[in-house]
Amino acid sequence: MASVSDLTSSRTNPALDDISKRIIAQLQEDGRRAYATIGKAVGLSEAAVRQRVQKLSDAGVIQIVAVTDPLQVGLFRQAMIAITVDGPVQSVADALSTIDEINYVVVCAGRYDILCEAVCPDDEALLDLVSNRIRALAGVRHAEIMVYLKLNKQTYKWGTR
Repeated sequence: MASVSDLTSSRTNPALDDISKRIIAQLQEDGRRAYATIGKAVGLSEAAVRQRVQKLSDAGVIQIVAVTDPLQVGLFRQAMIAITVDGPVQSVADALSTIDEINYVVVCAGRYDILCEAVCPDDEALLDLVSNRIRALAGVRHAEIMVYLKLNKQTYKWGTR
């Protein structure tokens, strides 16, 4: 997964060509799709697709992973946590990044300094995370918790259009 610094520095990377975008789109539909099948769809050999996928992976452009449904693995409470920081923001972002229950941390501009997403088994675990671990971090002035009630859309199909 790209870090924030990777995202900002990637502006200097050359744009993906149409074939690479089409390969990525195929993998976004099914990360286990056979290279031969992808090759037929994009007009390349299986070996050429394998090489392209490896180069995209080595360059950090793509990462092929299994994405779980939190509810199916016993994690019934999800929340976005918006944090305001006194002092240096990066040290707080780094500390949040080490917490297992937090799967997304981004430094941002605007009303909040950091947004992070937490996935916990239940409300008690979320309360412990926020009260005893996040709010206890040096520099955290305010943490606003937005509990997810219903997930309407989650997609990872950016970068191919």
